[in-house]
Amino acid sequence: MDQDIHARIKELIDEEHRLRSAVSDGEITPGDEQRRLRSVETQLDQCWDLMRQRRAKRQYGENPSEASVRSADVVENYLD
Repeated sequence: MDQDIHARIKELIDEEHRLRSAVSDGEITPGDEQRRLRSVETQLDQCWDLMRQRRAKRQYGENPSEASVRSADVVENYLD
């Protein structure tokens, strides 16, 4: 499972780089880039949060498979 999450993180980082290149090459508008980047960044935050949950469960002798993806609202508003 951790390998799958890491693979997804890599895919999202690659997508982030593609979007930045596409806007600099004039293939998409800056507005499109920003809209799509927000989605990618939210998904990245969810992946990293899931990895932290799994690590914490392992550390405390719990089953890491019980960790679950939290909603974008929860993950994006930790500091609020």
